[in-house]
Amino acid sequence: MSIKDKNYLHLLIKKLQSGDISDDELKFLSNFFSNQSNNRNWPFDDALKNELKNKIFNNVTSKVNKEQKGIKLTSFYKSNVLKYAATALILVSIAFVWNYNSNESEVADIKSSTNKIKVGTDKATLTLEDGQYIDLEKGQNYSTINAKSTGDKLIYDNKVTIKPQLVYNYLTVPRGGQFFLQLSDGTKVWLNSESKLRYPVNFIEGEDREVELVYGEAFFDVSPSSRHNGALFRVTSRMQAVEVLGTKFNIKSYKDENMVYTTLVEGKVKVSNQSEYVYLKPNQQSQVSLLNKNIIVKDIDVYNATSWVKGVFSFEGKPLKDIMKVLSRWYDMDVVFANEKIENIKFIGVLSKNQNIEDVLISIKESGFINAFAINNKQLILK
Repeated sequence: MSIKDKNYLHLLIKKLQSGDISDDELKFLSNFFSNQSNNRNWPFDDALKNELKNKIFNNVTSKVNKEQKGIKLTSFYKSNVLKYAATALILVSIAFVWNYNSNESEVADIKSSTNKIKVGTDKATLTLEDGQYIDLEKGQNYSTINAKSTGDKLIYDNKVTIKPQLVYNYLTVPRGGQFFLQLSDGTKVWLNSESKLRYPVNFIEGEDREVELVYGEAFFDVSPSSRHNGALFRVTSRMQAVEVLGTKFNIKSYKDENMVYTTLVEGKVKVSNQSEYVYLKPNQQSQVSLLNKNIIVKDIDVYNATSWVKGVFSFEGKPLKDIMKVLSRWYDMDVVFANEKIENIKFIGVLSKNQNIEDVLISIKESGFINAFAINNKQLILK
């Protein structure tokens, strides 16, 4: 590396540290780190590298937040966030690698045959008390005496007077889908792909309000107990229960994972299982193991756990196999690693949920971390 190049890098680093870096300069700097982080001639020490890694990630995600100001959560899928998709400031363009050294000297050609992998949409299946199924999706309206749907959300009316008994519905969101639900008490729920929620059509005034996240992931914005004669709101899921008075939090409880994650954004919640309980503060996450039943509490950046609600996937230090698990649900695809060495490559970055899967894969391939990919119908093969 020439003296001139080093001087330019030092200039960009100073701009990054001061927060006065442009989008083009940030793109150049992030790409430089992506391509050089395993180089033995790395011109910076590890401490500085880690500092810059975090600053690049925080810089990009803060820009994403600014892009999304004014976007209503009820229409998060329709937003055109992340102008960085056009400038390649997505996922791999700000990637850093640990634990991987490629011995491949040539990069295979991209081979895609029939591609049936599509971007996810707003869709769900409503199951009524009598077992009747109703498909909810864009362009199809549905209404009853106490509920209405325009195809991208389902809203229950809390003004309808019914007999004081609980009648339950299920809302199931398939792979490749997402959906917004407003319960009769005014609580807002965003359901992620491959999720299922059981809930009462109407709550009984003065009694605890309870719903069940059967599986999957959901973000809750709970109507305060002060509006419901002090009635608690409770969410049960595998091996745990979450009690709140009124707050915002995320629960992730997928069938193919051995952990249940509860992330608190605002307010206070109590997380309990069969043997213990903990209270969470904002910016904390509880992790309940389905194997040993223990509850662990960690301080985290809640943006990474909840950005999906606003139409963005945010990853920080995640291995490629975990990232692909998230993407496989959203794009409704099966992922096969033909090269096991690439499964544990770790990335940081943000990715718009509106992007075509091939654009994401081309960005990863161009970074040099995978040699090729192939798409056959709904199967993605990474090489």
